[in-house]
Amino acid sequence: MVIRKGPIYKMTNRKIENKKSIRIEISDSVAKSLGLDDEDEEELELLNEEQRKYFVLDTSVLLYDKDSMFKLKGNNLIIPFVVLEELDKFKDKSGLLGEAARQHNRFLDSLRENDGLNEGAYIEEHDIFIKVWLTQVDDDIAEIVAPTSNDNLIVHALSILTKELGETNEVILITKDINLRVKCDALGLKANDYYADYEFISKDFLYNGQKEITVSDDLIGKIYKHQKLSDLSEIESNIKLYDNELVVLKGHSSSSALTFYSKKELHLLPSKEQLLSATSVEGKNKEQLHALWMLSNPNLPLVTMTGMPGSGKTFITLMAAIHLISQKKYKRIIFTRPIQPVGKDLGFLPGDINEKMAPWLSPIVDNFRNKFGDLSYFQTMLDNGIIDIAPLSYIRGRSFNDAIIIVDESQNATIHELKTVITRTGQNSKIVLLGDTDQVDLPYVDKFSNGLTIVIEKMKETDLHGHTHLERGYRSDLASIAATLL
Repeated sequence: MVIRKGPIYKMTNRKIENKKSIRIEISDSVAKSLGLDDEDEEELELLNEEQRKYFVLDTSVLLYDKDSMFKLKGNNLIIPFVVLEELDKFKDKSGLLGEAARQHNRFLDSLRENDGLNEGAYIEEHDIFIKVWLTQVDDDIAEIVAPTSNDNLIVHALSILTKELGETNEVILITKDINLRVKCDALGLKANDYYADYEFISKDFLYNGQKEITVSDDLIGKIYKHQKLSDLSEIESNIKLYDNELVVLKGHSSSSALTFYSKKELHLLPSKEQLLSATSVEGKNKEQLHALWMLSNPNLPLVTMTGMPGSGKTFITLMAAIHLISQKKYKRIIFTRPIQPVGKDLGFLPGDINEKMAPWLSPIVDNFRNKFGDLSYFQTMLDNGIIDIAPLSYIRGRSFNDAIIIVDESQNATIHELKTVITRTGQNSKIVLLGDTDQVDLPYVDKFSNGLTIVIEKMKETDLHGHTHLERGYRSDLASIAATLL
């Protein structure tokens, strides 16, 4: 059978009956893989309806998410040849980058049968068509975009594809590289971020772990009397409450109550004195009290905490963890954080793993010094293995039981890195993710696409997770004002 290359066809009464129309160059072997035969030629009809998009994939997307191609279902994927060269440079790397490069290489290698990647391959399971685009230079933009860098060669591929296909199809570069997207826009070419991880997030409202509701004074009296409230009919039905969320009840007079929502009931939050006894930390505001309750709750294995600099995220978490270990609730503290050096990788620093991590351990060291006056207690816990420093880059494959895992500055981790850490959590362990989503240093991600924000938004529906946002800083008056005004 011969299927003409180029036109848009719709298949009827066959395997792809319910799929969107496909505009691809298709060979006999590809047609055979779709289960078509000569009799199908009469059932092909030209369409001018909605079409599949052509996505040109940048290396940054493939390295960011090893499953990125599979998440772009219903579209045609173009991989510029230069991207294969860049992937090859990462195949020997350790960690998530190397894993992603190797997985993509193995997957593309599996498609070399039949006409292979030069002609293109359709993967029915994921409804994607993949083709490698050989390096070509668009003479119309060669003087503006010199074809001397890999990024510019990708721009040339996008420009040529847009000219060839753009009249009837959307051709879009998918890249995490912000500057590359800016270059494309300046040339009138379409480029988007890779939205698969965070397209569900509303940029108008991020979950902060608390709500304030006005109720009758009588209802507040009931919850103080019974410590919980099962009848929530007085609370408006359109208010969505999440398990472990802080709910501040405000009476019509001056009465109020701090509660948390759990299993369709409101429970009175333990008092300041009770939480001090449970964690050895004195909460200074309602958000800190909520955080201390979550940290001391053995049935809450995942806690996330955001807030401005100096709001106490690291301090109250660390001090509560030390107290819980002294009470034999856990056996050790695992402390980790993303490494974001300038110019050099972790391996360029001298010494053992603790010495290499020293520049990034300043927050935990400062908190010990502020609490205990010196570092002798910290060093003793370190020597006895009670505190374990675990660089995020080397955490894969480990399993943590009976531990409190603290991930500081987790806004500088991708969702795939945090998933790796969270899945290390073993029996009787708690993981605490800390960060300020307004201070993202990781290239290619922002307030909405960083790992911490995605974890908070995805996990808020489960009763195994609790979140709070600390709104007030306590480092100093100057630090608080600077964080707000500067």
